[in-house]
Amino acid sequence: MATAALPKFPKLVKDERADVCIIGAGIAGLTSAYLLVRSGKSVVVVDDGPIVSGETERTTAHLVTALDDRYIELERLHGKQGAQLAATSHLAAIDTIERIVRDEKINCDFERLDGYLFNALGQTDDLLDRELEATRRAGLSDTEIVDRAPWASFNTGRALRFPRQAQFHPLKYLAALAQAIVRDGGRIFAETRASTINGGKDAHVDTSDGPKIMCSSIVVATNTPANDKLVIHTKQAAYRTYVIGIAVPAGTVPKALYWDTGDPYHYVRLATPDYTITSHDILIVGGEDHKTGQADDAEARYDKLEAWTRERFPMANEVRFRWSGQVMESVDSLAFIGRNPMDHDNVYIITGDSGNGMTHGTIAGLLLTDLIHGRENPWTDLYSPARVTLGATKNFASETANVAAQYADWMTAGDVEKDQLIPCGTGAIVRHGLAKVAIYRDSGGEFHECSAICPHLGAIVGWNHSEKTWDCPAHGSRFDCMGKVLNGPANNDLHPTKAPS
Repeated sequence: MATAALPKFPKLVKDERADVCIIGAGIAGLTSAYLLVRSGKSVVVVDDGPIVSGETERTTAHLVTALDDRYIELERLHGKQGAQLAATSHLAAIDTIERIVRDEKINCDFERLDGYLFNALGQTDDLLDRELEATRRAGLSDTEIVDRAPWASFNTGRALRFPRQAQFHPLKYLAALAQAIVRDGGRIFAETRASTINGGKDAHVDTSDGPKIMCSSIVVATNTPANDKLVIHTKQAAYRTYVIGIAVPAGTVPKALYWDTGDPYHYVRLATPDYTITSHDILIVGGEDHKTGQADDAEARYDKLEAWTRERFPMANEVRFRWSGQVMESVDSLAFIGRNPMDHDNVYIITGDSGNGMTHGTIAGLLLTDLIHGRENPWTDLYSPARVTLGATKNFASETANVAAQYADWMTAGDVEKDQLIPCGTGAIVRHGLAKVAIYRDSGGEFHECSAICPHLGAIVGWNHSEKTWDCPAHGSRFDCMGKVLNGPANNDLHPTKAPS
């Protein structure tokens, strides 16, 4: 999304005490903090960067009940009741965001609008008909089949309409949410990395610079949990998704949310700037996903997105911006929200957004507020991180095999034979004897060397030319060009090694 002015918060410099310590200041962490503070809990939020500096700022911010993996699949995996609970929880999330926007008078471009699901080229109408029936069984009684999505420039064919979806500007929303948290007594600390997370009777969070937070409950809201080595990471996988913003003449595309049924699918929304400044709308188009660290062809994917868009919107002008983001796909299509498996009962996690991070993050705030207060919630079992979904066995086996295959990189040669072959401004993996080394060569020609071994579970990272990052192909950890951790599950930087002279 376009940039927005985010409030700045201090670094933690002394010990703190609170009822709840929340690690991560994206949509899930800040929504949880806001609702917990409003419920009477004292809350400390820490983030290892500026607030909303992770994947929340890389979202297209669809607020939907039209879930990415569809109700046909949700019903197969979780049964009719599970699909119904998924629908009602996402409805509640959209309503909650709307209520907060109204109560806090947040100017974040929140707007209710329709969503349209249509077939990808070459697919049959049967899928839409079956999905319509599944949505009705899930309680979405107002869905309907229409003749086409409302594009004058391209006939999509029949489409499934989802009324009363929504969109907003997430950075504007979360900037206001953060200010409301502090206003109501919450404390937010930026540039503060949680190094160890300790649940139980004397629960506390240690930070890498020394200060600690003593608390009764801990919420890990870091997109993927850094406090878990293996359990959750066998049940979800990290994917990169790509987005372009392309100018179209104002008023030529009806404002709505759009998705096709491809694999990977495409998703579309419209942003409408101030017409006193520009005569264009911005069409935001995403897709072309792949597993993190298992492809390095971003330019080709952006080109495919642009070609897909221009075929359907021939009036489109120049591409104004583009980005990629990280999506955590669970094996059974729903987020993991609740008590961390094989941990103390007062440690909670939020992960597995499955392409619906804005609503899953809001559901997390609602659900965890109840759990921390000891109240019953009808969504507890559906989103439990400890759940075992028998229908997802095939997906689980496929993802496990994929992860295992990534460790073959230990046996391969490097990307280049010698350090000197690395162009300035890029990175590459080089084998130094038995070791594999991640080497970045800066614009001045100086080499910066780290171990290529991901500190999470030892896979070999790869260079991402588009983002200038080191990405782990096993569980999706990401590091900047100098080896500083950007995304978990790794919670430590790539180990530095001596650079060649």
